[in-house]
Amino acid sequence: MKKYIAEAAGTFGLVFCGTGAVITDELFPGTVTHVGVAITFGLVVMAMIYAFGESSGAHLNPAVTIAFSINRGFPVRQITAYILSQGAGALLASLLLKFLFPASVLLGATLPSGSAAQSFIMEVVLSFLLMIVIFQVANGSKEQGLFAGIAIGSVVLLEAMFAGPVSGASMNPIRSLAPALVSGQLQHIWIYLTAPVMGMTGASFLHNAIK
Repeated sequence: MKKYIAEAAGTFGLVFCGTGAVITDELFPGTVTHVGVAITFGLVVMAMIYAFGESSGAHLNPAVTIAFSINRGFPVRQITAYILSQGAGALLASLLLKFLFPASVLLGATLPSGSAAQSFIMEVVLSFLLMIVIFQVANGSKEQGLFAGIAIGSVVLLEAMFAGPVSGASMNPIRSLAPALVSGQLQHIWIYLTAPVMGMTGASFLHNAIK
């Protein structure tokens, strides 16, 4: 159970701080800025990896869990429990943010700024690159070690910095689904549920081929 509790807590921290930064910038324009949001996501991912990497691997992302299982580094029988734990943490964070900031319309939900195809392709590529880095610094199915948090957090920051204005730079189905459910912004959720899984699955196959 400690793994599932750690996943729920880590994903809660990711969604609460990350989408919380988006909400703060929405309600108080110019206080956080796009750069600040990108930095917040990078830092909170890094912090959650160091906090929970030893306990659960700090996947914080259903697509990461699926990719690790394809890579044979994570037991298939635990996938459902991990995803449910991540979902519980993310949903709790979005509900709390809704209570704290009822004036927010989007609650940090990710939406395409251009065409759906543009954002879909962007999310596939972003997720692919992120997972490649995760594979290189992870120990089996665990994101742990001295540099894992720095490397993964830096990639999240980098990708959010340049792709955030285009697709929201989600790279995480549950990060997008939780605020979309609570805010009712479900019109483009299919992009963020499928693209990260496709990108990270592709990364797992490439990693296996290289190894």
